[in-house]
Amino acid sequence: MITVNHLSKTFKNPDGSVVQVLKDVNCTIEPGEVISIIGPSGTGKSTFLRALNMLEPPTGGEILFEGENILAKGYKLDKMRRQMGMVFQSFNLFEHMTVLENVTYAPKKLLELSEDEAQKEGMELLRKVGMAEKADVYPSQLSGGQKQRVAIARALAMKPKAILFDEPTSALDPTMVGEVLSVMRQLAKEGMTMLIVTHEMKFARDVSTRIFFMNEGIIYEDGTPEQIFNNPERSATKAFVQRIRKEVFEVNGKDFDLLGMETRINCFCIKYNISDKKDAAISLCHQVLPVYQETGGNITLRMTYSELSGDTALDFMREEDQAAPARFQDESFRKQLLSLCKDIVEEPTARGFRVKLML
Repeated sequence: MITVNHLSKTFKNPDGSVVQVLKDVNCTIEPGEVISIIGPSGTGKSTFLRALNMLEPPTGGEILFEGENILAKGYKLDKMRRQMGMVFQSFNLFEHMTVLENVTYAPKKLLELSEDEAQKEGMELLRKVGMAEKADVYPSQLSGGQKQRVAIARALAMKPKAILFDEPTSALDPTMVGEVLSVMRQLAKEGMTMLIVTHEMKFARDVSTRIFFMNEGIIYEDGTPEQIFNNPERSATKAFVQRIRKEVFEVNGKDFDLLGMETRINCFCIKYNISDKKDAAISLCHQVLPVYQETGGNITLRMTYSELSGDTALDFMREEDQAAPARFQDESFRKQLLSLCKDIVEEPTARGFRVKLML
């Protein structure tokens, strides 16, 4: 469906200097593929996506859409854009139109559907994304997640052959991310061709047929989710996909601010969409920290979340320890902890002895 050859894009700064965002991008995209584009910030992911439908005209190279070079002189871009939908970070809904009017506007103007046809198809699409009951309200009355679902319905209304998603969940409150990803999962099951710039690693792994890892202005590595996440060929890919998010607390004495710790744990869980782990994490901290505090010394507590595996853990460590506190040998205490976590891992490290509770 799409072939990209030697695509490049440079931007000129106000001071006259030139920045090359895309250097030499090459790929082929087949119908029905779901491709997640991942990589560090500033490596050209969004620029590449926007270049595909000429929102950012490339500096060089070629883009073939169904065999035609869309960069060729005289090519009618409207023809391509009707078949290649786009969903943006910031929704871009028409604020003066109702939800249904947002969805039906383009099909009436460009596909020349009658009012009745457009309304009927528009309502079907709103039902598909769970927004039919909001058909007559205005975007200002919607949450971020609801706006993005309307934006997806609007893109689908043009019956596109492919949809480009530019970080569709990055502007959302973490509690609303799931509802948008659910709609995209359903589209993937139905065979829609999708290119998705995303920082949601678990979603990328679960939904994609291929992953593009972009780095230094090129597609640095291209492979299946299993290859990219489990056995990447290049060190830069490996370093990126094995990212572990963490929140670290240095507990110095019995006057440590437990309420502040709870607030930070809550924020961490919301940020990474693991709110279901919050209550167990806080309860475990309240049970384990006093065991360490009884014998004094500074304790390092880390809450970690792996975007790759989805594993969440609490690590407790005191540098001078050679073993876990004696209380951990008490069967009733361990049983109490295991009612809140999946496993207890005790291991020596270069800095000290660590007790890890797997949530």
